[in-house]
Amino acid sequence: MKKELVVPNFITIMALFCGFYSIIATEKGDYDFAAYAILAAFLFDGIDGKIARLMNATSDFGIQLDSLSDLVSFGIAPAILLYKWLLMPYGRLGWMAAFLFVACGALRLARFNIQTKRIPSSFFIGLPIPAAAGLIASSLIFVKHLTGNPANFSISISYVFMIYILAFLMVSNFPYFSFKKIDFHGIKTFNIMVIFVLTIFVVGLYPEMMLFLLFTLYALSGLLLSLLKVKRTKETLEESRV
Repeated sequence: MKKELVVPNFITIMALFCGFYSIIATEKGDYDFAAYAILAAFLFDGIDGKIARLMNATSDFGIQLDSLSDLVSFGIAPAILLYKWLLMPYGRLGWMAAFLFVACGALRLARFNIQTKRIPSSFFIGLPIPAAAGLIASSLIFVKHLTGNPANFSISISYVFMIYILAFLMVSNFPYFSFKKIDFHGIKTFNIMVIFVLTIFVVGLYPEMMLFLLFTLYALSGLLLSLLKVKRTKETLEESRV
């Protein structure tokens, strides 16, 4: 392996480690630590590709390693966390929901690996699995902020279907904006810093609530973009008929 490939792959391994630790913490009943570990994996996953591109160290090996890491950290780890935290009392419905999340996450990753080589775009097709896992992790942190102990959180069975919705969004054709592919060329460095500082300020005020809100809004953004696309298509057809 070339030396320049070591750094981005090491960061990917760190994301994998966070996912593995999340599973261990879940088994111990430390649900909040498990959730934070998933969010830490989210951060590592967000920078490994950027660093690989900056170092000109992208490779097929790194792509495959990243997918395997994502399946553990954002597929298996959040599914086990949600099952142990909320889904276990619902028996077969609960563990099948957890499995469906993992299966749809694997399908989402496989489809992404094929499309990323053929369809370079600023949008993802389907909800990215890290975002789906982030919503699960941030929801637990938000509940802990409200109740003090997420293990004592009781819900109606309707909440169980959240994981079904997330699984559907991952394998859907809804477009989601890709923050990994933002092009900062042509944007002043000062403006980038202002945006960065404002983001930290907003999230830092109420991190438990803001993280959950941001992940929720991103999950819903695909539906909104699809509706806007349908509306524009109808308007174009009507104008062509005139």
